[in-house]
Order: sequence, then C-alpha cells, then structure tokens
Amino acid sequence: MKRFLVLFVAFVSLSAFAQSGATSSSSVKFGYLSYQAAIKSMPDYTLAQQKLTNLKEQYKAETKRVEDEFNMKYEEFLDGQRDFPKTILQKRQTELQELMNKNIDFKNTSREQLAKDEADIFAPLYAKLNETLAKMCAEKGYAFIIDTDAKSVPVVNPLMCEDINQAVQDALK
Repeated sequence: MKRFLVLFVAFVSLSAFAQSGATSSSSVKFGYLSYQAAIKSMPDYTLAQQKLTNLKEQYKAETKRVEDEFNMKYEEFLDGQRDFPKTILQKRQTELQELMNKNIDFKNTSREQLAKDEADIFAPLYAKLNETLAKMCAEKGYAFIIDTDAKSVPVVNPLMCEDINQAVQDALK
C-alpha cells in the first residue's frame, strides 16, 4: 500500500507538472503489467519451478523420515514403559523429548532455508525482468511502470497508460 501511495503521489505531481508547463503533446504516460504473468512467461521459469519442487520434495521426504523415526521410538517406549526401571524410563523420555525438539527445529530451519532457496532460484529471473522493464521504460518514455498484481491500481486511464504485458513477455523470450 505504501508503494502505491508513493507511485500515486509521483503520478499526481508529474501530471500537474505536465498540465501546467508542458504542451499537450508531452503528457505523462506509464505502462502497466502483471509482474507474475511476466515471470511465468519466461523460458527459465519452468526450470526454476522444477528446482523448487525438487527441493520441496527432498525436505518433505526428510521430514517424513524423521517423523517416522520418532513415531517408531515412541511406540517402542510405550510398549516397554511398564517394564523399564525408573532411570531407563526417564532416559527414554528425555531422548524422545530431544528428538521431538530436533524435529521441530528441523522443520523451522527447513522452512526458512526453503524460502531462501526459492528467493535464490528466482533471483536471476527477477533481475532479467527488471532489466527488461527498465529498458522498456526508457525506450517508450514511460514515467514509470506499474505492477497490477497487488490490485492496488483498480483502474487506469487508457489515454495515459499502455498495457505492456505482451510486449514484456515477447521481450523476455
């Protein structure tokens, strides 16, 4: 929302400047696009998505393995708890608690690592898209380009803006 507000203020300022001091032929114009649609149209998107899916599957498999290990040890504990002397019972309880804590730590760490890996995998795509948008902005003379994915721009004036979705997708191929 803050980003939209900054863009809106910039647009109003530029519009006021254009109306007050410029001729009618030099008006402010801008482009708009769906950033996510542009990313998804890139040839490397499928490869990046597959890398991310593979990582998710690896983390999922490891999570299942450690859960199965915990469940097996817990069942063994339940089966033998009546027969264990007090010190062995306490030792096993402590082991189970430690294993459960390690599993929780692993889930949290893997979730954080997966988010970092996702950002790293998609970073080159975002960089390429941003370079393409900067080039297009300069070539077409846009004051700025708006990402419509956030739904913060419900209406655009077609006299002052241009839908650049297809042009960006073509430039990225």
